[in-house]
Amino acid sequence: MNARKVFRLAAAAVIAAGFVVPAHAADKLTFMNDWLPGGDKALPFYAKQKGFFEAEGLDVTVQSARGSSEGITKIATGTADVGSGGLAALLQARAETGVPVSAVLGVFTVQPDAIFTAEGSGIDSLKGVEGKKVATATFTSSNVIWPLILQAEKIDPAKVTLLKVDPGALAPMLATGQVDATINWSTASPPFVKALAATGKKLKILPWSAAGFDGYGYSVFVSDKLIAEKPDVVRRFVKAYVAAAKAALKDPKDVAKTMKAVFPEMDEALVEEQFMTIVPLIENDITKAEGFGTLDKTRLAKTWEWTAKAQNTPLDKLDPEKVVNRSFLAK
Repeated sequence: MNARKVFRLAAAAVIAAGFVVPAHAADKLTFMNDWLPGGDKALPFYAKQKGFFEAEGLDVTVQSARGSSEGITKIATGTADVGSGGLAALLQARAETGVPVSAVLGVFTVQPDAIFTAEGSGIDSLKGVEGKKVATATFTSSNVIWPLILQAEKIDPAKVTLLKVDPGALAPMLATGQVDATINWSTASPPFVKALAATGKKLKILPWSAAGFDGYGYSVFVSDKLIAEKPDVVRRFVKAYVAAAKAALKDPKDVAKTMKAVFPEMDEALVEEQFMTIVPLIENDITKAEGFGTLDKTRLAKTWEWTAKAQNTPLDKLDPEKVVNRSFLAK
């Protein structure tokens, strides 16, 4: 019996026995979400649970960092492959240490950074934090820009007591009066409204845009190693993420339902409310004109200008164009 006939008989026996040839294994990726899970950070969870990643042959594990800077470090050191965070944090990291991480999508085209305080706290403008106690998350990207906000508002840094704490402590500290204000993204407001209401207070939000802060906020990052070694995986990841984001924006209730399935302890109504806070940061005149995810050269340069000035870094220390990779966006 020749070899070809033996092979055919063996193959027939395998099929008859009910075995099938396994499908090609999905490419595994770890996504480092830049903050605690919630409606405002739902997009990677939604993409995973609704099958967007799977449809592109990806097996994605979503983990959570305690701020953009920590997330970038984890991507740079290989703990994660992809992730999210404030673009200012990545620009700063590239300027200071040359971290091997690039931005591939600009998701928020409006900055979310703000001061949270309680009505009646005496803080009626950004200038009002002078002489007050302010808490911020240790690794938030907002810390990168904060020095420039102080400069813009002519606030003496020595007259602001700044405490760096775990993000989970911010709302309780503000609600109980341990601090006068907190530094947050506006997207975090729903839990603060609830926490302050429990102590008979109302939340007041002072956006940094009042000081002129604009540019890109929440963005999607990828390790340069993955880009160099597996560009097709990156392309499929970006395609899946964009598709999931567009689907999520059309159905916030489904986002909340999906997050509730992943985290049963979550309040579904609160999750939906949280998700709705990111909608105007994504769907706005800028995005309509330029398209979802696009990293416009002028807006990118503006984001770097703010970052450099805040950190007293020479503008020519970094070419922001070298920090982004637009090749994975669908043409």
